[in-house]
Amino acid sequence: MTVRKILRVFLTLTAICYLGHNGSAQTVPGRPASIGILGDTADVVTPVKAGVVLIGGGGNVNSAFRWMIDRSGGGDVVVLTASGNGDYNAEIQALGKVNSVETLNITSRELADNDTVARIIRNAEMLFIAGGDQSRYMNNWRGTKTNAAINYLLREKKVPVGGTSAGCAILSGMYYSGEGSSAVSGVVLSNPYDTTVKLYNNDFLKAPYLQQVISDQHYLKRGREGRHVTFMSRIIRDWRLYPRGIAPDEKTAVAIDEHGVAKVFGVSKACFIFTDKGAAPEQCMAGKPLEWNRRGHALRVYEIAGSDEGNGSFSVADFSPAKASGGNWYWWWVENGQLKKQASDHLIK
Repeated sequence: MTVRKILRVFLTLTAICYLGHNGSAQTVPGRPASIGILGDTADVVTPVKAGVVLIGGGGNVNSAFRWMIDRSGGGDVVVLTASGNGDYNAEIQALGKVNSVETLNITSRELADNDTVARIIRNAEMLFIAGGDQSRYMNNWRGTKTNAAINYLLREKKVPVGGTSAGCAILSGMYYSGEGSSAVSGVVLSNPYDTTVKLYNNDFLKAPYLQQVISDQHYLKRGREGRHVTFMSRIIRDWRLYPRGIAPDEKTAVAIDEHGVAKVFGVSKACFIFTDKGAAPEQCMAGKPLEWNRRGHALRVYEIAGSDEGNGSFSVADFSPAKASGGNWYWWWVENGQLKKQASDHLIK
């Protein structure tokens, strides 16, 4: 057995100390919502660098976690969930040296408003929001002390903050809540006002550079390009705002540094999507298929393939086409509820 495997077994057994005899999650005494902590419970202060990581779900992107751990200065890591999954503790600690890793399972507004829970979050040098159901996060955390603590880390303490799947969804300023049931591309392209399309505008998390962005996840794997485009069409039609899109595929991460410059880690691709005030949807109304054509030039898309080292460069700070490198340009448009794509072999200005 290799040293790495021995370490993983040790960390896993240590984590089990915080579980019940049948493996069910148990609260750590004196730490409300905690379902396990590895390392030192004493708070440390380490030098940190800001950063936001958007992961598309479907599995971990270890290189993106290492990017965050490096920016944490080896301090305290906190994982947030609402589904009782404490697996990240051992996985994160195995990827780099940190003082501690703790998972908080915040399943109610009462827990989200607990002073100790908020303090544990505020003391973190790195925060990660797990996948699950983003409507649980919205309904249980929005407007609470947990919400304020996360925003404190993002805006004031400026630590690395990441999220996968549902955790990724709520990090963008504009977000899709997933209430009820998940929106499906074919359905919502045929009717942009389908009941599954529930969108919110900057009333939750305040990640730098993401206020004008709406993200989506599991992107290419689950064919979500059409629903993401539908979300953007609704934002234009309903709010008179022109959003930007960031969408990592599964096992792929967009890591945005303190200057708003992103690179892509992982095994698949991420898309950066532009809307244009001169190219609003021609038809976005209830019961009618979406029409967003603009002669095949409705949406500009820059696609970057990930790598273990982090590939490409994209300025999330201003979505400047001239600053994009390492990827490929596309035009996307919608004809009678059908999403179309065409590669472009030159810079789209």
